[in-house]
Amino acid sequence: MKEILNKLIGHQLLSREESRQVLIEMANGTYNTSQTAAFLTVYMMRSVTTEELEGFRDALLELCHAVDLSDYEPIDLCGTGGDGKNTFNISTLASFVTAGAGIPVAKHGNYGVSSICGSSNVLEFLGIRFSREEDFLRRCMDQAGICILHAPLFHPAMKQVAPIRRELGVKTFFNMLGPMVNPSFPKYQMVGVFNLELARMYGYLYQNTDKSFSILHALDGYDEISLTGDTKVIGNTVESVLRPEDLNLEPLTPGQILGGKTVEEAAGIFMNVLQGKGTPAQEAVVCANAGIAIATAKGGTPREGYEKARESLKSGNALRTFKQLRELST
Repeated sequence: MKEILNKLIGHQLLSREESRQVLIEMANGTYNTSQTAAFLTVYMMRSVTTEELEGFRDALLELCHAVDLSDYEPIDLCGTGGDGKNTFNISTLASFVTAGAGIPVAKHGNYGVSSICGSSNVLEFLGIRFSREEDFLRRCMDQAGICILHAPLFHPAMKQVAPIRRELGVKTFFNMLGPMVNPSFPKYQMVGVFNLELARMYGYLYQNTDKSFSILHALDGYDEISLTGDTKVIGNTVESVLRPEDLNLEPLTPGQILGGKTVEEAAGIFMNVLQGKGTPAQEAVVCANAGIAIATAKGGTPREGYEKARESLKSGNALRTFKQLRELST
């Protein structure tokens, strides 16, 4: 690690293979906590390159516990986090709305590091069981149309790094990697990222896969469609800007999509939205994100996807999907 750190301190870049090897050594416990923290800190002060990000991704996918759900052709809705906006659990709710619309979902998620309540925090609080048993996951897909892939169960490489990330308490390049390393290798992907530079990097990396994808970045800094302004959308063949009026919606204010201050408050918002007791703003932002996921998997326009998402939520299908998954968890 000393050689790598000196290289980075000297403003040099790592190759894809060097990056892959560093993460493999990190996973093996080769480096002490100070060395690992120093390595992570470098990337808080300068941008990660596309080659470095590819190498980090390669290592995590190589080391993960893969699960084969390919016959379901699922989609994953996952944001990088790290935008510092403290929104409620929009992409997690959108995952249940998407599943309620008949699109199989393999949701990759984790506990919050730089946020109060990550996807796994709220789902665990609400009684969802995390497992990497393929039989259980397939049962979830068959009966609920969604399964939860809790990242620590599938990525043993993260075990060495998790305590250091918690102690640092700020976003690291691992935030950038989360959506890229779903252990089910889903056919479809909707990814929210926290800046435009990363959106373009993701676009480049995903072009070299066989996925159908949509990469989202709200131009005022959110890692999802926020409806507080315009959103950059990068897909397989087209880039566009999505405006609230494209979905026949009024722009929102940041205060309308804030999350709770505790996991319990976040869970309350989560269930209110699923039960049809959320605010119009909360419902709109969830359905806007689910709508893009539906359009990514099934084709059609964002507006058409949004309407299908609204139907899933208003009909109670999204709530039934959640209840089914919770029943399977008991």
